[in-house]
Amino acid sequence: MAPTYQFYHLHLVSRDPQAAAQYYRRMFDAKVIETVQPDGKPRIDVDLNGLAIYIFRAGPEDDLPACPPGRYLGLDHFGLLVKNMDEAVAELKQRGAEFTTEPVTMRPGLRIAFIRGPENTRIEIAERT
Repeated sequence: MAPTYQFYHLHLVSRDPQAAAQYYRRMFDAKVIETVQPDGKPRIDVDLNGLAIYIFRAGPEDDLPACPPGRYLGLDHFGLLVKNMDEAVAELKQRGAEFTTEPVTMRPGLRIAFIRGPENTRIEIAERT
């Protein structure tokens, strides 16, 4: 029998994990859970309606260039599904979200938009009808 796979979590590296976690709380009503790793280092987990996001602090020794605009190798973005794009966009703008791409119809039944998350993380908002 072949193995089956399902989505488990995202790991994000941040220069300011607390600020990143608070962004997801403020924008998406995510639950922020502060824990301590087995090595004693703090870790911040975010529960975004069942999507687990683990945020780790970038160390001063880490060579982490800022992501340039446009496409690049590695994780390009993660997407969140909404039932009403117009309502979601209005709410996110009210909360201070920066839209890099306003809602656009990609094809019948699919509208998407992009916002800039902490440290230039691209977050897609999608509506499928």
